[in-house]
Amino acid sequence: MSPPLAAPTPLLRRYTAWSLDAALIGVLVVALMHRRLCEALGTCARAIDALAQAMAALMQQTLDLAASPAALLQAWMVDPALQVAITALALAITSLTLPAMAVFALLALVWFTAFEGSRWQATPGKRLLGLQVVDDDGLPPGIVRAALRNAAGLLSWLSLNIGHLLAARAPRHQALHDRIAGTRVVRRDPAPMPVAARLWLTLQPPAFFLLLALLMRRIDQSVAAALDATLGF
Repeated sequence: MSPPLAAPTPLLRRYTAWSLDAALIGVLVVALMHRRLCEALGTCARAIDALAQAMAALMQQTLDLAASPAALLQAWMVDPALQVAITALALAITSLTLPAMAVFALLALVWFTAFEGSRWQATPGKRLLGLQVVDDDGLPPGIVRAALRNAAGLLSWLSLNIGHLLAARAPRHQALHDRIAGTRVVRRDPAPMPVAARLWLTLQPPAFFLLLALLMRRIDQSVAAALDATLGF
């Protein structure tokens, strides 16, 4: 006899649980790749400095020729030194992000499959929020169905998260990978979202903008230093 079906989970609660798990996986990625990530960040910093120096040198040349802003923009578009610097920065960013993303994806597949296919039927993030993964009959998904669910999650990402947004549709709130695997994420605990989880959710936007501000400040400092060096200040 199948167990009674629990309430489906709204998208925001699912995202909160996923983000908690993603943070834990991110810590593992940093621990495993610490040295490589530090080296890649150093390469990115040097590439930003090189790009700033190329821009400053080109700006000095156009100023010496009393060129117009339009001429400066045109020179930036065709200058070979600037193109080399841009390419080097793109390669540095790729070498930083792609390996980290690959390791994250592999660890996430193992993490979500192992926890959701276990007797808990939930990752640590889902357990904190009182969520479980079940099949269409309300039964435990098992390791094979859990693996299918998380492998199919790639399609939800490749669809520019449209697959994830399907979880907002009532009444079953199934994402694309849930529909493929025949699973659902349900609430076993009717209690409101814990205060710690709400605080975690609230702090995410400020943390993102803080990181963006720090990056912009680093770029601004690099450009200012390059201009000072070029103009002889």
